[in-house]
This record gives sequence, structure tokens and C-alpha cells, in this order.
Amino acid sequence: MRYAALLAFALIVFVAACATQPQSPTIPSTAASAGLGRHPAKSTPIQHVVIIYQENRTPDDLFQAMAAEGADIQSWAIDSNGDKVNLKQVSLATSYDLGHGHASFIRDYDCGKMDGFDFGLAPQFHMRPFSYAPLSEVRPYVDMAKQYVFADRMFETQQAGSFPAHQEIVSGTASGLPETTFNVSSDPYSSKTLKKVPAGCDGPALGAVDTIDPSDGSAGPTPRPCFNRPVLTDFFPQRGITWRYYQNGLGPGLWHAFDAIKHVRYGPDYANVVTPPMTILSDIATNALPNMSWVMPADSDHSDHPGNRSADGPSWVAAIVNAIGESKYWNTTAIVITWDDWGGMYDHVPPPMMNNWYELGFRVPMIVVSPYAKRGYVSHVQYEFGSILAFAEETFGIRKGALNASDARANDLKDAFNFKQHPRPFVAISAPPFVPGKKSPSIENAEDPDGDSGVAPATACMTGRRY
Repeated sequence: MRYAALLAFALIVFVAACATQPQSPTIPSTAASAGLGRHPAKSTPIQHVVIIYQENRTPDDLFQAMAAEGADIQSWAIDSNGDKVNLKQVSLATSYDLGHGHASFIRDYDCGKMDGFDFGLAPQFHMRPFSYAPLSEVRPYVDMAKQYVFADRMFETQQAGSFPAHQEIVSGTASGLPETTFNVSSDPYSSKTLKKVPAGCDGPALGAVDTIDPSDGSAGPTPRPCFNRPVLTDFFPQRGITWRYYQNGLGPGLWHAFDAIKHVRYGPDYANVVTPPMTILSDIATNALPNMSWVMPADSDHSDHPGNRSADGPSWVAAIVNAIGESKYWNTTAIVITWDDWGGMYDHVPPPMMNNWYELGFRVPMIVVSPYAKRGYVSHVQYEFGSILAFAEETFGIRKGALNASDARANDLKDAFNFKQHPRPFVAISAPPFVPGKKSPSIENAEDPDGDSGVAPATACMTGRRY
């Protein structure tokens, strides 16, 4: 499972010893100059971009109701025995999680046949991946998708789970810089015990992550997850752009992207990492919404993550959308709602392969909510996480592709908008009230049920052509 762990142990100890000491933050040179020339903001009314990042779902799982609206949604699957099975209605409030590391991606994808999702599961658990959420639970999501824009070709950039996904949404990449350019393919674990540990510069000294050599899919170094690569916020000061990253608690965590970015964690920008996530509601109410917001789940109960025994995610997302819609910010805001990875849940659309061994991953849902979003529109344009970053770059006058990562190649979100239309009045999204309660036990650092972290053996079907 950990192909390079033993060979790299001494290197991990050395890197960790250096990385745990706060140093003068240095922004990578590529971020110090790239994208900061004369790049006027796109001529739109948008002054605020809000990314709401939920957990571990697919379009087939959450949005069966969108099939009637023209979205590419399927109600059946082919299982690992080659049999056709109808998806089964299952509450969001499951008690189980499914494997969604890189090895699980290889298994589920099965060279594009998309028939490995149940492979290796005990017979009594055979149907767990083949489920869809009841409309009664996800109606707030469906209502937003029907009123605004639903993207049915949104793919997670990475072929792995939460930790690299949250790196992608701030950097456009999950590379292990500065130690390696290879891509992070696992959640952090102890290089001594191989057990999962909290992620980031505040994590354990012996923390490590697996990486993949994108050229051939082989295992790369196992660096400590305290990186120093460019992030989108590096370009903000010279533009006067304000930002906040709303997360549940400070310190290390799979969903705490900036804790793993060294020059942010040990620099003044870390003041923009705000807890708890519910602070965004008070920021809206007190006219303090920043230009750029990343909003993580309020807690495990409100994350949509399988295994959290809760169906409260839609109430959290609707609370944010309603707060913005009923505020002075509505006419200047674009809200992008997406999910960080597939979570082991079935989806029928094979992801397009880039000419490497890591990208793209499975489909995840995306909804764009704005007074300028097209009305009741299903976008079939291919997107990934870098598409959201590209949209933010163009909106705020930063050169598209300034990160020289997925933001450079990805389609932006222009297909979702019609900036010639008059801003439409906001109609409140009906949802159960958001009630932050006692936080359920965190599942962020729980063991994958099938122990599938790591780098899967390379298979010849994993490369493709760029789009």
C-alpha cells in the first residue's frame, strides 16, 4: 500500500524537521510576478466570488431529478459482475463511507468501463455505491439547479480524495512542491505507523503523503504535507482583493487547504483563514463579505459526506445562498457550489483522461447561482476545479492561467452566465433551517474502510489526450 514509505523514511524525518519550524514566508517566485501585469478585470458586475465546497458526491447520486431537465443522469449501473443494477434510493444519512483514494479510482474506473465500484465489497454491501439521494432531502440543491445553472460535465481534477482536492481548489494543482512536482495521491499518514494523521504544516512531524509520477503513474516521493507552491491568493494584494477561507477550526485538517501552504501558514495572510465557517453568515449580515470566499462545511453533519449519519448538508448550503440573496451583495456575486470528490459513489460518465496518470477524476456536481446565471440551464461544457480559479482570475483582473496549473487549460465558467441580462430578483430557496448543533465526530481523518490510500499499480488505459 505504501510503496515508497520505508525507502523514504529517513528523507521524511529530515524534511519534517525542517518544515515544522516557522520560517520567514516566501511566496514562490512564479507567483511573485506571473499574472500581475496589465490584466483588467473582465467587464462584469461580479465583485464577489463565493465557492461552497461540499463532500463526496456525484451527479448520479444527488441529482436524479435533473434528468428531466436535460442533464446527463443515469438511474442504473453495471456492477463488477457485469450485471445491470438499478440505483437504489438511500438517505444522505448513511452510517458507512466508501473508499475514494487513488487505488479506488483505478478500481472504479476500470479502464473506462465504470464497473468496479462494488468490486471487493462483501455481498451484503454490494449495493452501497449504487445509490441515489431522496428528492425530499436534496430538494434545495435541485431547486437551485433548476433555477440557475447545473453543470453535468464538471470533473474533479484529481483521481483521489479530499486532501488533494482541497489543494486543487486553491492552487490549481496538488503537486508536492518544493520537494517534488509529482501529484499528491493520498491523505496524510504517519511515515512510522502508516495510520492516517491530520494534514498540514501543523500536523505531525512524521506526516507524509504519497505522490504519483504523472509521466508513468509510478510512486514518487512521500513528502511531508507542508508545501510551498503558488496559490490564487498570492495575486490578490496588488489587486486590492480581499479574501477569506472559512473552515471548521484552525490547525491541521483534510479540508484546511491553507494550513498546508507554508508561506500562507507562517505569513500574515493566515489571518484570512477564519473559523467557524458560519462566520460567513455574520460577515454577510454586517456588510463584511470579502471579494473571494472559500466556504467549507459547517461541520461533519452539514458536509454531505457519506458516513456522517446526517442529511443536513443542503440546509447549510441553502443558508449561505439565502443570506447572500437577501443581502446587498446579491447583484454583485457569483456563487459556485461543488463537491470535492466522488466519495466512492457511482457515476456513469467516464472521466476524460489527460496525457498524464492523474487527471481528470470522476464527475462531481456543480451549481452556479447568480443574478446573471442563465435561467434553468444545463451546461454540457467540460469543467474542473481549475475552471473556478480561471473564472476568479478573469473576474479580478489576474491573467487566466497565472498559476500555470489547471487554471491555464480549463474552460472558465462563461457558459454559465449572461451578463447582458438584467439581474434577476432573488427567490429564497426553501430548505430546513440551518441549526448548528453539537458537532458530530469528525470523519475527516477516519480510516478509509478498504484501506485504499496510496498509489495503485499503473495501467495502460490511464492516459489520454488533452482537451
